[in-house]
Amino acid sequence: MFTGLVEEKGKVVELQELGDSIRMSIDAPVVTSDAKLGDSISVNGVCLTVAELNDSTFIADIMQESLTRSALGQLAAGSTVNLERALLPTTRLGGHIVQGHVDGTAKLISRTPSEHWEVLRFELPHELAHYVVEKGSIAISGTSLTVSSIGADWFEVSLIPVTLRDTILGELQVDSLVNLEVDVLAKYVEKMVSPQHNVAEDRD
Repeated sequence: MFTGLVEEKGKVVELQELGDSIRMSIDAPVVTSDAKLGDSISVNGVCLTVAELNDSTFIADIMQESLTRSALGQLAAGSTVNLERALLPTTRLGGHIVQGHVDGTAKLISRTPSEHWEVLRFELPHELAHYVVEKGSIAISGTSLTVSSIGADWFEVSLIPVTLRDTILGELQVDSLVNLEVDVLAKYVEKMVSPQHNVAEDRD
């Protein structure tokens, strides 16, 4: 479980193709400072397991399921990634509840700079649209953000300077692909109010 508050921008050192999976090596001095084998680290919003540690570098195995559902397969040696360690019970939940289970991907449509912030507009995949609401939470490549505006097939977020500086979102180019994770609370609400759920309750 994560908060969506990015701790560090790490760098992909090496990618090893293993047929239906990838072994990724990431240089990350902050998140590896207290990491142990088996720990979970969010990489661009995808929860990965530390398989090996070597000084400030950790290695994670990425299975086909993660490659299919996320944009991790587009990374290359030298790519910058958002990183966050799993939260502790004592951690302040400054962002929102992020599982590291990517729901889909989307392209950046446009960037509109302002004097003190920047508005980024992204595609809104049809299958995720009913989970996304104005002023609601969404994780973009592991970064917890508030939806500032929404349309039929797009949504926008407004980024303050610290977010632009400390996450990969400040480096994105138009048409860049990002990972999306919608608010898990919306999924549970949908499940509870669905006709199938109500039928099951009636049978009880």
